[in-house]
Amino acid sequence: MRQRRRALVAILSVGSGIAALVVATGFVEWMFVDFREAMIESQYAHVQVTRLDYHENGRADPFRYLLPEDAAAAPLGTVAHARSWGPRLGFTGLLSRGDSTVSFVGEGYSPATDLTGDRSLRIVAGKKLGSTDHNKVMLGKGLATQIGAKPGDPVILLVDNPGSGLNAADATVAGVFESVSKAYDDSAVLVHIAAARNLLKVSGAHSWFLYLDQTENSEAVANDLRAGFDAKQFEVRTWDQLAEFYARAVDLFRQQLGVVRFIVIAIILLGISNTMMMSVMERTGEIGTSMALGIKRRALLGQFLVEGGMIGLLGGLGGLALALLIGLGIDIMHIEMPPPPGLTRGYIAHVLMTPGIVVESMLIAIATTTLASLYRRGKRRAW
Repeated sequence: MRQRRRALVAILSVGSGIAALVVATGFVEWMFVDFREAMIESQYAHVQVTRLDYHENGRADPFRYLLPEDAAAAPLGTVAHARSWGPRLGFTGLLSRGDSTVSFVGEGYSPATDLTGDRSLRIVAGKKLGSTDHNKVMLGKGLATQIGAKPGDPVILLVDNPGSGLNAADATVAGVFESVSKAYDDSAVLVHIAAARNLLKVSGAHSWFLYLDQTENSEAVANDLRAGFDAKQFEVRTWDQLAEFYARAVDLFRQQLGVVRFIVIAIILLGISNTMMMSVMERTGEIGTSMALGIKRRALLGQFLVEGGMIGLLGGLGGLALALLIGLGIDIMHIEMPPPPGLTRGYIAHVLMTPGIVVESMLIAIATTTLASLYRRGKRRAW
């Protein structure tokens, strides 16, 4: 309190650094959350149930790994935290419109219970499939662009039926959609599950998609399902076991964030160390007098550490308050961010302040100022 100006400068230095760290960390964490939820709703669901080894070997011989009829999956709708579930039947083939023919990756799904979330498919033209739209399809944006298709256009689906050879079906484009992944949209065709089964002459599905009320419940629900299904026949996987691209992207951004965190810590250490060193230089006489009166070095060191810790505590709290104000300002401005590389949709900027971010920031603030105090003590002894 006797060096108010110097203490205020130190507190502001710590606070500004912590605010920068919290805003950067919170922004990246929100990006992870938004990206994660969009991928879950549009491609993976929270939990998938398939035949054993389907994800490893199913592409070579998909119809060898067909699940039983939907009645066998009825327990999915009764598990804790379940929101909805639906069967998925994958297939590949050729899509024709006029003189244009391209290959596609198709999937049959149940429009009544599947892909109904707000963050699922973004319809850019036309509409989603209805529960009775057995002769309509939805095309990924990239695929629709390749063949020049728009809602209402007739198309022909040609597939290789596993039992009877080639099979074709006439359909009408109901809508054009955009998911999270551009690569997916460049080849995707979605049809009603009943139409897919009729086209392929099968009655089952390749996977059962389960959507939950909260993503945090995925692992617990998956464990319950693993206990209920025969492990020799069925396999249960959560979204994070399937979304490899998401995991790689998160690892990359966390590494970049680690660099930002190191820079902020270095700035705090250098700034506060310089400020505290000047404080020690100006208080040399006071320190010498205290030691002449019999005050031990340990007591003086404790005073310096408490002072550093208090500056870190006050600076950390001020930085959190500043970060909160910055986050509110970002929300008010409603800033729309461009899509990351390889993705199709952007997101609204937001700073997510989780308990982990708050605790980490306070620990960094207090630890760095305490370390700076130790450094100051070493310099004092050398002087």
